[in-house]
Amino acid sequence: MIETIKFGTLRWSHIIRPTEEDLQALNDRYHFHPLDLEDCRTEVNLRPKIDIYDDYHFIILHFPAFGVTEQFIEIREIKFFWGKDYLISISKSQWLLKDLFTREKAKSQTAGRMEVGSSDQLFYEILDHLMLDTQKLVERVDKDVDDCGKALFSKKAEPTIEKISRTRKNLILLNTMFKPQMNLFNKLQSGAIKGFAENMEDYWGNIMDYYQKIWDMVEDDGELIKGYSMTFDSLQVNKTNEVMKILTLISSVLLPLTFIASLYGMNIKLPIQDHPFSFIIVASVMCGIALVMFVYFKMKKWM
Repeated sequence: MIETIKFGTLRWSHIIRPTEEDLQALNDRYHFHPLDLEDCRTEVNLRPKIDIYDDYHFIILHFPAFGVTEQFIEIREIKFFWGKDYLISISKSQWLLKDLFTREKAKSQTAGRMEVGSSDQLFYEILDHLMLDTQKLVERVDKDVDDCGKALFSKKAEPTIEKISRTRKNLILLNTMFKPQMNLFNKLQSGAIKGFAENMEDYWGNIMDYYQKIWDMVEDDGELIKGYSMTFDSLQVNKTNEVMKILTLISSVLLPLTFIASLYGMNIKLPIQDHPFSFIIVASVMCGIALVMFVYFKMKKWM
């Protein structure tokens, strides 16, 4: 269903999961390019892009959001038809943009609705809102990275491994999501992509500043979580080596003692087996061997 808000002569329409009837209505009224309408039909996420026409622009953008479990980040795709006196946003889910649209629709012109005089300003206000939410999400991921650093020396390895893996997966997704859009926002700021209003470069520059700050944070966190992962792996390997070292030393001490015990357990004639103090003698020899080996390992600093 197509919902619309009017800002004077300007219209903002929002559609969630457009039907064929919705797309036909858009085509009848605005005569959009068939390939753009086809992009609106697809269920898979498309690559971010902008198609420029004489009377409108078609834009596909991606923004991050946490899924139902609030642990893993998912991609939210938004498509925009940006014309001189209208802006049409299309999304696949009830998400942040729907919340913004609903709030603005509930307001009257005298009760705090956004003051916009052009589709460029409306597009900027929407992007600004989405960028603020994205920044909060990235700051939350940044905190997760800090928590991973603090948990490196925790005695419980499994929760730390899970947290590092989850955070690293989220950062990889953010990186692959933001990178293709950097060039698009840069073109808006530089004026390579012209809107429908004058003197918007400073506004697009503000969006680019947001985006650059978020991108820098994601890149830095990506390097940090990679380093934390390698450090954690090294710590676990070192702990394993320490355990194996102790077990090897114990085995080395017990090996000659086991040999002597096995030898005297054989049903054959052996030296001093008939001596009245044979047990004490053999036990003393075994203790002596263990003590000598212990002192030797200490001297070599193997223990």
